[in-house]
Amino acid sequence: MNAEEIKSIKYDGLVYMSDLLAQEVTGIKKGDNLEEKKIDSAILALYNQGYFKDVYATFDKGNLVFHFIEKPRVASLEIKGYGTEQERETIYKQLAIKKGDVFDEQKLQKAKETLQTILEIQGYYGTTIQTTQDEIGDNVYAITLDVNRGDNIYITRAFYDGRKSLSVKQVESLSANKEKQFMGWLWGRNDGKLRLQELEFDNKRIQDVYMRHGFLDANVSSPYLDTNFSNYTANLYFKIDEGIQYKISDIDIQIDNEVESIAKLKKLLKSKKNKYINIEELRMDMQLLKQAVADYGYAFAMVNPDLDKDEANGSVKIIYHIQVGQKVKINDVIVTGNTRTADRIIRREILLAPNDTYSLTKIMASENALRRLGFFENVKIDQKRLSENTMDLVVNVSEGRTGELQFGMGYGSYGGLMINGTISERNLFGTGQSGSIYANISTGSGLTYYGIKNAGKSYSGSISLTNPRLFDSYYSSSINLYATYSVSYNYIQQSGGFGISVGKLLTNTLRANIGYDFNVLKTSNFTSPLYERYYASKDRVVGTYGNYSITGLWDKEYALPITSSITPSLSFDNTDDYYFPKRGFIASAYAQFNGIGGDVYNTKVYAKFAAYTYFKDYIGLDLIGRYKAQGGYFFRYDKESFLPINNTFYMGGVTTIRGFRSGSISPRDELGLWVGGDGMFTNSVELSYGLLESAKMRISAYFDYGLLHYRTYSGVADKNIANFKDFGIVGSGNNMITWRAATGVALEWVSPMGPIVLVFPIKVFNEQAGDYTSSFEFTLGTRF
Repeated sequence: MNAEEIKSIKYDGLVYMSDLLAQEVTGIKKGDNLEEKKIDSAILALYNQGYFKDVYATFDKGNLVFHFIEKPRVASLEIKGYGTEQERETIYKQLAIKKGDVFDEQKLQKAKETLQTILEIQGYYGTTIQTTQDEIGDNVYAITLDVNRGDNIYITRAFYDGRKSLSVKQVESLSANKEKQFMGWLWGRNDGKLRLQELEFDNKRIQDVYMRHGFLDANVSSPYLDTNFSNYTANLYFKIDEGIQYKISDIDIQIDNEVESIAKLKKLLKSKKNKYINIEELRMDMQLLKQAVADYGYAFAMVNPDLDKDEANGSVKIIYHIQVGQKVKINDVIVTGNTRTADRIIRREILLAPNDTYSLTKIMASENALRRLGFFENVKIDQKRLSENTMDLVVNVSEGRTGELQFGMGYGSYGGLMINGTISERNLFGTGQSGSIYANISTGSGLTYYGIKNAGKSYSGSISLTNPRLFDSYYSSSINLYATYSVSYNYIQQSGGFGISVGKLLTNTLRANIGYDFNVLKTSNFTSPLYERYYASKDRVVGTYGNYSITGLWDKEYALPITSSITPSLSFDNTDDYYFPKRGFIASAYAQFNGIGGDVYNTKVYAKFAAYTYFKDYIGLDLIGRYKAQGGYFFRYDKESFLPINNTFYMGGVTTIRGFRSGSISPRDELGLWVGGDGMFTNSVELSYGLLESAKMRISAYFDYGLLHYRTYSGVADKNIANFKDFGIVGSGNNMITWRAATGVALEWVSPMGPIVLVFPIKVFNEQAGDYTSSFEFTLGTRF
């Protein structure tokens, strides 16, 4: 009997799979002969796709029909009763079931178990999860995982059986799980919360602590946790065999190719003879030796330590074996991840190019240089080995937010409605150039003071453009234009000008610059002698003060003084980040020579310094130490040379002494007018702790201290009255110094809008009558 021919094929009940795909799975097509084994294989293949509860076939008069009963689908998956939206989104990705999947009881149970495990890893025990499946359509379900979160387990006692030589604090210094301390919720205290996912590694951490103190043979058992689920407390047990504490008897370095002298290599080592061996220092020594050799081009050098222990005498000899390998050349530099920044902008910061000899120091310096640009969120230079003597450098970057739109609005009894905004971009069109436009408007109070209407009204603006690498060279240029108009209580001031500069990158971290600035200042509508005298000639009486006539200070009128200056400067920066560096130094200094024409003749010198240390490199804690200092002084050569009040030094604000209002710390003259000082020094110490690494949020504690120098009248009883005309004249008048200090905390956050710092002053020191303090300060987009 001949087999029947298949005249047509239909797929009945098929929704989520196309007919074409089903035909590919079965391998049966119109015109084939009907074969029972082939039909059975096709049904099994379709069922194994996992989409169907049942699959069967019928055949009648040459018509083959595959019948499908599909499994239900997941229309939605929702977790209730736990976590923020961001936390839930992270969990959804880890579950075995998601929207659009075929509904499967086993998958749902697996998802439930996964969620339970995640919560236990986070320290929540006794959690119950109720699952519901609501049919919202034909064979379509909405799944809900309703979480009744359990409690944390707290370690009330931790036992270290066999501990003799080290304190409990030392033993558990690296452990994730520790005994709960009194008021453990305070920062720096142990909260005792069980961190189950870390528990299996804590014995190795304790062993590492012992090895850092010279106990090379220390052995720590796996942890034993005795948990009481009735009150969610636990006791934690470790058994410790400390062994012998070893001192270093000698250090030797054996190298198969002495590219660097052994004497110089030994000077790099952290480990020292006659000290207890520290396994952490040993690891650091391995890296230092590798880097020293690698900087000669031996990228694949290997450093292996050998410990020759003398148990009887408790001593150990360290032998570092260095296999140099072959000198490595750079084959190519590949840039990836830059969606906006041009390749050349990145490449010009890389200190190695094709055919250059490999240098690990230059690679690390190149990474830091890219981070300092402030263009990228992440920078990593990977080394791709091609052969024994060649490699590619793969520069991986991820573009960050380089443009900033800052907008502020406020209202004050003096300034009225105040609106300001800045549009800035550090990487214009991906060219590496930077530009900014700033504008500020204050409508004023609407009131009249001394005949001046609408005091407090002001307008100001500026525009600037900088190219840090002209034509991709080591030269830079910048230009800026600015103008202001302000109505004060006692005068109207207008100023405008421009500045241009050129510079050169001397090294990867050192830049020299020279600039020219031209400024015109118009001060008019004086109504009070307290201000007018600082711009008027001594031949003109500007008003009276009590029974005295007040005259100007100078030989001529300065209603429209011009300042023309040249400023050479040097700046150094080897830090590892633009906004919140963890390591490195920043230093800059300039000398501004006023008097290249114009009416102002003096020299202003100014310098800044900042240092950053990442304590995680030493103690494993995400703590950044910062120190910042700045100081300046200006020199005048003639008491009769005009000195604008706005050229003097004032303290207060986020850049000097936080807790005092910006520019509010100033000596006063005999008429009670703030006149600033002729010299200033401030410094700040900060400790910044990482709160949320994923959100780039930190909290810091600070202490600010500053000195303001000014000169007073000789022979005058009140030594606090500033003698403005003696400012900057060496050897003239009396030298006086006033100081202020403050302490507080700050919250730092690299937000989508740019870095935000919220400053909360706690206490100010040496507050004087007339000082203006602040309880909150705020910055956006500025660098520490």
